[in-house]
Amino acid sequence: MPYAILTTDKPDSAELRARQRDAHLKYLDANMHRLLAAGAITGDDGTGGHGGILIVDTEVRKEAEEFIAGDPFSEAGLFEKVTVTRWRKAYFNKQKLI
Repeated sequence: MPYAILTTDKPDSAELRARQRDAHLKYLDANMHRLLAAGAITGDDGTGGHGGILIVDTEVRKEAEEFIAGDPFSEAGLFEKVTVTRWRKAYFNKQKLI
């Protein structure tokens, strides 16, 4: 069962997010084999990032925690809150799994 990682940026951190974005994307690209999904949480109009959702394909919580700890966004201190939790795939990629 994979782990979902939900992040919330610190207030007024748009500039820090922008500075670290390229490094963050390179990190995700290098670890794509570990990801089921990943993306920013945005405003209703699709602009700005103020957090993210990552679903890591691992059965081991420590691996999910290490994954987010190694993200350049984490290393730069962008996040106010990080939640790591198990995620049960019930519907995925337009398919019912249960």
